[in-house]
Amino acid sequence: MLASSLVVLAAAFLLTQAAVFATTIYLHRGLTHRAVSLRPGLEFMFRAALWLLTGQDRQQWVAVHRKHHAFTDREGDPHSPKLLGFWRVQLFNVFYYFREAKRPETVAKFAPDIPEDRWDRFLFSYGWAGPGIGAGLLVLCFGWQSGILIAILHAVLYVFVLAPLINGLGHWRGAQNFPNTAYNLPVLAWFTGGESLHNNHHAHPVSPKFSMAAGEFDPAWPIIRAFSRLGLLDAQGKLVLVD
Repeated sequence: MLASSLVVLAAAFLLTQAAVFATTIYLHRGLTHRAVSLRPGLEFMFRAALWLLTGQDRQQWVAVHRKHHAFTDREGDPHSPKLLGFWRVQLFNVFYYFREAKRPETVAKFAPDIPEDRWDRFLFSYGWAGPGIGAGLLVLCFGWQSGILIAILHAVLYVFVLAPLINGLGHWRGAQNFPNTAYNLPVLAWFTGGESLHNNHHAHPVSPKFSMAAGEFDPAWPIIRAFSRLGLLDAQGKLVLVD
């Protein structure tokens, strides 16, 4: 029983981390800010992983995040804890995200450079099918009970814990290297692919590396460098260091 429980927890954690790294490298640093550029094969791998693990629409994700940068912590920000309160964002971040993502005017204004392609039309636009197939694969690999538990735990960790902590706590409390309304949470950054170095990111959104000061670590950066050395990715943005 203990071994089975540990397998479930480990698998859910690893899947959540896979979703986190795909989100930060491809959706965030790649599509949204153009800090990195992915070769087609690597891009497709990330798109497929995100479809199976999250079902997210890339155009909608980019649009909502770009709007967040355009109206950070002021009227128009889709999920600011300074406007809505920390607990509302932490508990209902997914609601605020989808409310904004489903507005055609938001997508048209903030993500016109990401048109629907043949893979979107054929596969990735069917958002709920991805996690459904992903859950089915987990059942095949781990059995009915463990597979469903892994899928549920992964969804809870990604949707209701880590993503809202970035949007909520990252604009509520923490350390700052730069004068803006976001905060760094260096410990949490280890579990969010570097995303919780949020103060750094808002100060320099086109930097492909989010850690900028001593004692900070961006877990996505070694992966980006490895892909770059393999010729699968180009880091285009300027690196920033804080004395």
